[in-house]
Amino acid sequence: MPTVVHGLCGATPTTAPRPRVLVARGTYSERYDSAESVEYPLRPGRRTDRYLDLALARTLAVRPAARATLRPALTAQSDWDPTVFFAHNLPQAVPLIDADRHAPVLYAHNQLLRTYDRREARRTLGPAAAIVAVSDYLAEALASHLPPELRDRVVVVRNGVDAEAFTPRTRTDDGVLRVVFVGRTIPEKGPDVLVDAVVRLGRPDVHLLVVGSAGFDPEAPLTDFEAQLRRAATPAGGRVVFRRFVDRPGVVDVLREADVAVVPSRWPDPCPLTVLEGMAAGAAVVGSEIGGIPETVRGAGVLVAPGSVDALAQVIEGLADSPEELARWSDAGIDRARSRTWSAVRHELDDRLAPFVGQRPADRRTR
Repeated sequence: MPTVVHGLCGATPTTAPRPRVLVARGTYSERYDSAESVEYPLRPGRRTDRYLDLALARTLAVRPAARATLRPALTAQSDWDPTVFFAHNLPQAVPLIDADRHAPVLYAHNQLLRTYDRREARRTLGPAAAIVAVSDYLAEALASHLPPELRDRVVVVRNGVDAEAFTPRTRTDDGVLRVVFVGRTIPEKGPDVLVDAVVRLGRPDVHLLVVGSAGFDPEAPLTDFEAQLRRAATPAGGRVVFRRFVDRPGVVDVLREADVAVVPSRWPDPCPLTVLEGMAAGAAVVGSEIGGIPETVRGAGVLVAPGSVDALAQVIEGLADSPEELARWSDAGIDRARSRTWSAVRHELDDRLAPFVGQRPADRRTR
């Protein structure tokens, strides 16, 4: 999510004021310099607070603990110039914004309303000028929890890519197909499906690099699932290599060295960044036909049934056997990525929100 925020802030017109972003302490300014950070404390919520919030949500349609965390960061909002306020994955920030002065917008990267009934959604999101979803899939999932009068405020703006960073390299055919997975190494992301597919193929000309950790700490101990992944890869020997979590510049390097980038999610990923990043880097992209993945992949990459080792192995083998097919999907992906730069996405966002906020958001300070 910080990568999306950075992409949008970095695409802010030079004539507009510098954006401010409401973020958890320690999650943005240390990584990105595209905006001024307004921070709330990053602290693990007590289990009792979460239970109390859920109980009060069902009875009174409020979540006081969640709001208490955010409220101190918003005390200065009366001093801000009128602004479009994007609450990224923070539905409880929306009712804390002075909607008479500012235009609150919920920017949803995931299904945030799973525990909300329509009464709570109305009370929490009623002040929202609009609700942004990063895919059609997510928009439909959110709408199912919204009252009718809020569904018309949902707009879709799919994620973009830094096409200047993720540039394709000149590839030489050395007889090896380099396949990569980049993401959290958890069952929902499906890295085991990819490992099993490569092992099943048993081809010496197909190599796999799995990059990621269960979380975002490369020094964290391996989880049981990660240990199982490594055991499953044993029959492939050195053709399957594992690398723990890498930072954003490291992701660029990894994807630029790949011939094929696979996004084998089992769960309905709303709009994973790896799809466009792999395309921009020149890799042929293979993704699961689930969630919001097909909306970006279709026509510029190959879709497979989620969880199907056989289907994935068949696609990888086809790409290994046909340099022409590999090049075709690489070229299609590069074209798709170039059409989804963060600048293009920022203009799209402005256009989609203009009917809701009364003027183009680029003409107002964005938070």
